[in-house]
Formats: sequence, C-alpha cells, structure tokens
Amino acid sequence: MDNNNMRRDIKTFALTMTGLGSIIGSGWLFGAWRAAEVAGPAALIAWVLGTFIILFIGLTYAELGTMFPEAGGMVRYAHFSHGSLAGYISGWANWIAIVSVIPVEAEASAQYMSSWPFAWAHSLYNGTQLSAAGLLIAAILVIIYFILNYFTVQLFARVNTAITIFKFIIPGCTILGLVIAGFHSGNFTQYHGGFMPHGWAGILTAIATSGIVFAFNGFQSPINLAGEARNPQRSIPIAVIGSILMAGVIYVLLQLAFIGAVKPSMVSNGWDNIQLKSPFADLAMAWGLNWLALLLFADAFISPSGTGMTYTATTARMIYGMERNGYFPKVFGFVNPKVGVPRAAMWLNLVVSFIFLFLFRGWGSLASVISVATLISYVTGPISVMVFRRYSNEAVHRPFKIKGMQIIAPLAFIMASLIYYWAQWPLTGKVTLIMVIGLPIYFYYQAKSNWEGFSKDLKSGLWLIIYLLYMAFISWIGSSKFHGINIIPYGWDFVVIIISALIFYTWGVRSGYLTKDLEDGYQMKQSKTDVH
Repeated sequence: MDNNNMRRDIKTFALTMTGLGSIIGSGWLFGAWRAAEVAGPAALIAWVLGTFIILFIGLTYAELGTMFPEAGGMVRYAHFSHGSLAGYISGWANWIAIVSVIPVEAEASAQYMSSWPFAWAHSLYNGTQLSAAGLLIAAILVIIYFILNYFTVQLFARVNTAITIFKFIIPGCTILGLVIAGFHSGNFTQYHGGFMPHGWAGILTAIATSGIVFAFNGFQSPINLAGEARNPQRSIPIAVIGSILMAGVIYVLLQLAFIGAVKPSMVSNGWDNIQLKSPFADLAMAWGLNWLALLLFADAFISPSGTGMTYTATTARMIYGMERNGYFPKVFGFVNPKVGVPRAAMWLNLVVSFIFLFLFRGWGSLASVISVATLISYVTGPISVMVFRRYSNEAVHRPFKIKGMQIIAPLAFIMASLIYYWAQWPLTGKVTLIMVIGLPIYFYYQAKSNWEGFSKDLKSGLWLIIYLLYMAFISWIGSSKFHGINIIPYGWDFVVIIISALIFYTWGVRSGYLTKDLEDGYQMKQSKTDVH
C-alpha cells in the first residue's frame, strides 16, 4: 500500500466501543423528545423498527468491511463494484452526512448548557438556534475533538473506550431515576390521539427525521476504522452488529422512560407541542432529581464529545479513502508515519465542520439532512455486496460470509428506500440537490485523468443517478401524509416504493462489473499486506 502507514492497534472491544460510542451521542439526549413530538407514545415502535432496519443495512456492511478492511471503507465499496461515478456519489453523500455530525455534537453540548441554573447559560440558546456565545463554546469543543485525534490512534481508542463506558452509566441512571420518580402509564394512551396520535405516518416519519436514523449512523465507525483493526475479519462483524443491538435496547428504554416521565401538564397541547430545551435534564429538574440533572449536564459534554471525537477520526479516514479513489488531491491521502493519522484530511474536515457549525446553529436543523444524506450511501451497500458475490475469491477475498444475504440485501435496499421516502418532501429534494452540487468535483478529477473508463463508469452508475431523481419525484407526487401532492395516495405509495426499489436493486446489481481495482488483484494484495 503506497502511503498507508496506518497502524493496526484497535482490538475488538475497542472497535465495538467505537461503534457504540458513535451511536450513543447527542441522539440519546434529544432523540426521545423529537420522536415523541412526531409520533407520540408510538415513538417506541419507531425505535424498534429503526433498530431492525439499521441492523439489516448494517449486516451488508459487516460483510463488506471484512472484504475490504481499510480506512474509509464506507466511501470505497461502490467504487470497487460500480466504478467512479457511483462510488463518488455514494462517498460524497456519506462524507457530507458524517462530517456534519462533528459540529452537531458540539452544538448539542452547548444547547444542553442553556438549561443550567445560571442566568448567563440561558442566553446560549433561544429555543431555535445558538447565540454567539453558544457557537463559541461549540467551536472550542470541535477543536478539542480535533486535538484528541491529531496525535495517535491509541490515544483516541483509549479515551473513546473510557467515554463509552461512562455513556452506559448515565443513560442507565436516567432510565431508573425517571421511572422511579414519576412514571405515568396513562401517558401512553390518554392524551391527544392516544398511543398513535399521528398514525403510522407519524411513526415512519419519526424513523427518518426525528433523530433515529441519525442516532444509528454511528455503526459506520468500526467499518471506517477497519484499516486500524488488529483482527478485522473477527472484529468488524462483532463491532457492527453488537453496537447496533446494544444501542437499540438503550434507546427503546430511554424512550419508554421519557414518555412515562412527562408530566401531564406538559402534553396539555399535544405531544407535538412539548417545549423543552434539554429534554431529560428538564424532566429531571421537574421531578426534583437534581443529582440526575447534574449528571445529565455533565454527560451533555461527554456523550456528544465521545461521538464528535469518533467522527473526527472516521471522517479523516473517509477523506483518505476518497483520495485513494481519485476524488481528492493526493495530499489528503498522506498518513503521518510517526502517529499513523491522515493529518491533512483532518485539517480539511475541521474547516468544513466550522462551515456547518455557523450555517446550521441548532441540533435539530441538521439531524434530518444528515439522516437522508446517509441513506443515499446506504442504498449502495446491499447492491455492492451482491455484486461481489458474483466473483470468486481470486478477485475478492471474502473471509466472512453472512447466511441469507440473498434475502437480506434486497430487504435492506427496500427499507433504505422507504426511509428516504418517509423523510418527506421537500427534504428529499433538497438532499438530492446537495448530491448534485458535489458533481463538479468529480468531473474535474475525471478530466484530469483524461476520462479513462468514464463511459463504462457512467453506464454502471446510471442506475444510482436515475434512482435519486426518481425517488425525489415520487416524494413530490406521493401521499400528503409525507408532504407530497397526493397523486399517489397513502398506502399505494408504499407499494410503488417497494416495487420500484426491487427494480432498481436488480438494475444496480446487474450494473456492477469487475472494476480496475479488483481486476488488478487489489484485494488479494491488500489482504496479504493486512495480515502482516
């Protein structure tokens, strides 16, 4: 590997804690509140379904991660299976979604501070966005994440593991404290529409936009750090599957505690009108649990900071991976030989993080965009894994094979497509536009390489371009329950999405080909190098 000086220092437990640490970030501090706003008590169903859906998608990436155990793996799979165009779109979507998490986590910490019992703290957040002082605190946190990742992988892994263990303790205390202090079973059925005030549409929209998909995005971290895993073939599947399941249990219990602990007066105007700045901390203070409020205020720094620190590490590896695909300048592919960290990539992500920080000044303003952008990269995983299954081990080294992938992969693609639709118009159209904005970078680097193989890559990646445009169009003409113009009524829109997804899945799998990286025996060389 030309300039890959990354060190394989991360063990299975640390890699699992990296995934769990990424998932249990600001999502647990705000996700239960946002889901309850959208779906009411039925937010419980949204978290269970969300866990199940992400697990299906994660299984496809668990197999891919063992096949290509390298840094920034999430942005490389479509490049290997379909060439440069599909690889670029998938990588761009994934990078945009993940790099923007860094400032979101910092904003979450600053926003939680606004409920502190000090007059100056109340000015940090006005209920919609952070003030200048709040942004300054968030900016300082982003710099701290950067510093902790700048010097060594081992420092990052040790600090992250310690933080993640702490993350288990605080949610556990929150669940027990709120359930014991004041659990109202009547909250689940008695107020404004009962258990499902907005029906199934509310549950499905909550999965897509209230922070559920956003929360589970962290399962990617073990995959993007696979190049630094000591035993990737064993560690990656355990880390991906284990982190999703453990986080799912925690989130369901947190949602249960939140709904039960809300005081009846807080839902007098309906679940969608609950006014909270720091949801769990506000509930703790309402019940006189000052000790819990103090823990939550402390965790408002620790949980988001752990996730922000992890994403600072993984986004640097993603830029590294995109440079190796040929989409970024070579300087971003250089790994410092002394510390094993791609420092130039980290500097780029730091700049982009500050741009997002000042463009989107509240936790909620970015969570939906991040979720939908990530879904665009998710749809390529189920297709890529089935493309690689057509090849022998001479072309693709496959040390780990999940049984039933022929069923799991199309189901994962359908589920990702449905969540994309549930995100509602016009958000789906806006995120598609963001994908288009990134294409000039792709064409610039294609021109520099004399468009070698472009026609083949265009033909192979055409399914993804048409899929994105088609999904945005269906979202526009879809059910009014998902903010469409109701040409396709509710219920039938699901049928259309499922049938369409199967057609695009088949097209996508058949469009894959033995790309140059694989044809040159890339993976065989990679696997031999990685063993030593």
